[in-house]
This record gives sequence, C-alpha cells and structure tokens, in this order.
Amino acid sequence: MKILAIDLGKYNSVACLFDTATNQNQFETITTQRWALEQLLNQTAPDQIVIETSSITGWVNDFCQSLGYKVVVANPSAEAWRWKNVKRKTDKDDALKLAKLTALDQISTVYVPVAERRQYRHLVKYRKTLVNRITRIQNMIRALFDQQGISIPGGHRAWTVAGIETLSQYCKPLAECGVAELWQGELDLELQSLDGLWQQLQKVDEQLEKMAGQDEQVQLLQTIPGVGRRTAEVIVAALDDPKRFQNARQVSAYAGLVPDQRQSGQTNRLGSITRRGSRILRSALVEVAWVMLRYNPWAASVYQRIYGGQKTRKKIAIVAVARKLLVRCWAMLRHKRPWQDDTSPLSASTLPSS
Repeated sequence: MKILAIDLGKYNSVACLFDTATNQNQFETITTQRWALEQLLNQTAPDQIVIETSSITGWVNDFCQSLGYKVVVANPSAEAWRWKNVKRKTDKDDALKLAKLTALDQISTVYVPVAERRQYRHLVKYRKTLVNRITRIQNMIRALFDQQGISIPGGHRAWTVAGIETLSQYCKPLAECGVAELWQGELDLELQSLDGLWQQLQKVDEQLEKMAGQDEQVQLLQTIPGVGRRTAEVIVAALDDPKRFQNARQVSAYAGLVPDQRQSGQTNRLGSITRRGSRILRSALVEVAWVMLRYNPWAASVYQRIYGGQKTRKKIAIVAVARKLLVRCWAMLRHKRPWQDDTSPLSASTLPSS
C-alpha cells in the first residue's frame, strides 16, 4: 500500500510517499497549486492520501477527491501527533510521521464538510469577526473620551442614533486638528470605521436571515425557548451532519464541554472542561444558556439542581446547561423533531441506527 502524506504549506508543500510493504519512503517539494498537486498524484498514484487540517485543507481535499483518490484529514492536535523531546522537526519529518501514523492506523481524523457547508460556516464565523471588530472600535472610542475626562452614555446607549449624534459633536477632520485636538481627528476616523462595519454587519445579517428561512435545521432549533436565529446558525454550522456523532459524549467532546480526565491506578480526577473544538460554538452555548434561564423552564430547573444555592457552582451549572442543550440540539436535528419540554433528553439508546 502506498501512502502519500502531504505537509501542506501556504506556498510550498512537502510530500512523502511511503510504501508499507517495503518500508521505503521518498520526498518531494511542490508548489501548493492544483497543477503541481495533480502532477504529483499522477506520478505517485497513491492508494491513500493523508493531509493535516489547515486553512487550505478544504480545497486540497475536494481537489484530490475529484480526481478519484481516497483522502484522510488528520488532526495535528491529537496526542499521537505531538512532538516532544526531539532535536529536529522539519517539514519532511512531519510528512514522514504523518505517513507512518496512517500506516499504523493511529491517525485522529477530522470531518470535512462539503464546500457549500464550509462556505456557510465561514459566513457565520465572519459575522462573529465583524462583531468583535465593532466591539474593539467601541472600546477605543470610549478610551479616547476617558483620556479627555469626558463622560459618555454607558452601555448600548452610546451607540444609538442619539448617542452617535452626541459623540459626533466632538469630531473634527484630522487635517484640521491642532496638536491639542488630535484626539478629535482620531474620533472622526473611528466613527467612520464603526459606521462601515455596521453596514457590513447588516449585509451579512440580511444574507444569513435569508438563508435561515430556507434552512430546516435552523428553523427547528428556533423552536427552543430562548434560542434565536444567531445561536441556531452557530450550532447548525458547527454540527453540520448530526449523524456523524454516535453518542452524546462525542457531541459534548466536540465542543470541548467535557471534563479533563487524569486517571492512574485507583485515582481518577476530573478537572475543568477541555475547551477543545469550536470556540464560537462553546461561547454561543454558554451565552444562550444564561438567556434561557429566564425563558426556558427546563434550563432553569437544570441550573437550579446543579447550582444548589452555592455561589461557587454557578459557572459549573451554566456549563452543564450549555452541554445538555447541545446534546438536545443534536438529538433534535438527528430525529428532526421540535423542542419538547415534557420529555427527558434523548439518549444514544433511543437513537435510530444509521
């Protein structure tokens, strides 16, 4: 069996052709472009291709599969892949290790959505990026006023139409500012940037709203009291195909909401959550869990049961609500059933075989 392991790079990639029968390998460096990749595949004719997950994994995976090759995408954060106590680490070493781990069936694989779902996932993430940029500029504007000892409305009131008009009174084109007025020029530029980002965010929201109206999965999750369109989009984009998870623990681990475990002999310690996987998914679940305490009786009862009136258990309880909510969302998507408060969370034993 011939395994072609490719250590992908933005400009150049290193390929290792490993023959499991003879235990021989050969390396080649190629340009990370489609024509060079196709030429390499025609020359080597591998039985299996293995690549690491990266920003360009998507199109490389699609291209190799379109040529009829079997592709495995590896997770480089898995324990077997970590480099420890080594004197040398090169691209060739990475490619060879990738090939040998594949031959030993020790590769932790990564699910790669189809191109359309990847684009949808990227748009959902891009919306979050825009929100972060807006928050950063708002904080910079507040800092400008703090430095001048000027008070502005707190919270969201500063960013209403009336609030922006108040802030704009201090604006002045940078070219017209004296040395003592430079902060007003900075304020003018920041407000212009803020207005541009708001317009971008509106366009993205309009597109996502249009897509949500045609997405049955997003509409299904919106039947949960307290879960809106934006949270539903994040969950749907992250889970993609719910049938790829075999049980509730896999779903929880995918979001990094399971405890870190350290076991040795008779000792078994459970620490804080692993925080692996999608950060956007995890943060969205925790945020909506707080909201659901006001609108969802099920979430409130779970929180109160775990919280038990102990202040030190508040965060533990809300993370538990977030994890249980994710499991319920997965079960709803898998069964294609709306939210039901009078039923217990669906377990793996109740799921139909795929």
